Amino acid sequence: MAKFKAEAGVSAGTEVKNAIMTGVSWMLPFVIAGAVIMGIARIGASIYGIDNIWDSSHEQAASIIVQMLHKFDGFGGLALSLMLPVVAGYISFAIANKPGLAPGMVGGLLASSLGTGFLGALAAGFVAGYIVRALAAYIKLPRALASAGPIFILPVGGTLLTCMVMAFIIGGPLAALNHGMESWLLAMSGTNKIILAAVVGGMVGFDLGGPVNKAAVTTAMALLASGIYDPNTAAQVAIIIPPIGLGVASLIWAKRFPPSLREAGKASTLMGLIGVSEGAIPFALANPKIIVINVVGSATGAAMAVGLGAVNHAPISGFYGWLAVDKWPVYVLSIAAGAGIIAVGSLLVFRGESDVENKVVTPAPKFKVGR
Repeated sequence: MAKFKAEAGVSAGTEVKNAIMTGVSWMLPFVIAGAVIMGIARIGASIYGIDNIWDSSHEQAASIIVQMLHKFDGFGGLALSLMLPVVAGYISFAIANKPGLAPGMVGGLLASSLGTGFLGALAAGFVAGYIVRALAAYIKLPRALASAGPIFILPVGGTLLTCMVMAFIIGGPLAALNHGMESWLLAMSGTNKIILAAVVGGMVGFDLGGPVNKAAVTTAMALLASGIYDPNTAAQVAIIIPPIGLGVASLIWAKRFPPSLREAGKASTLMGLIGVSEGAIPFALANPKIIVINVVGSATGAAMAVGLGAVNHAPISGFYGWLAVDKWPVYVLSIAAGAGIIAVGSLLVFRGESDVENKVVTPAPKFKVGR
């Protein structure tokens, strides 16, 4: 049978976190590919004055281009439909290795059909992973049949048991919880919606790819599966505001920043434009007071985007996805407003004191950062 080795010294909480991040990282290419293809289709359709290119009536349109754009939208939707099976499958894979992949993916597919949303897919991944791990630990086969375990007994037994747990035990309660949360979020309007966007934006801007940021972004992405877009809009706006704001500030008011941050600012602006918040980390390391400014700017930009009706349907923060956003001029204006707050606010934090020609400065430690 397959053998599973837990990493030495890894707690249950760390294992759960690592499994979720594994699932999300494998899911993202499917989501991004699907969302960008759908964005291309919808931007192309808007040129022809069509705002519902997904409607089946366009399949028989007089224009071949419109028919093709309708197909593109379908291709994107097909890629997005793999989101829940893939995240569940790779959570299970992180726990139980290759034998856990099929049970996790089938469990995620079942979660989708049961209406449990992203929450159900997460549950399916963990159920599948730990069931497969338990089967491997407790089922002992003769040496002659040992090779049948990973390719037959574990996938078949794991899939059947996972589906039974999902369908008969936790599927119903999770579906009810998911529908309740959807109804609550969809009922939000006006001030409540703006406050939610500000909270999500502030969390994203707080630690620039750290645990608070990831908690907000992952939750916002999870709600996409349920057709709830405001948290994602807030998160994607907030991701890029700090690196753009600080990068621009270091270019406009260069004398306010030490030479090392002037160089970091050039990279920060570019990283912000392509959707990487970690570009602002050198500024936070140099002076942690900027974190407060980052939170304010990110929260303001996120609240402004959601409050003015911008809707980002995909987990894409980079400039290449801006035109696919509903009310994209408002979306871009919100990014500019948040970045402007941070750029001006940085003048309160960076005053040029450390920019002395002959001052000996202890080199800052090198940090390896990844999203």
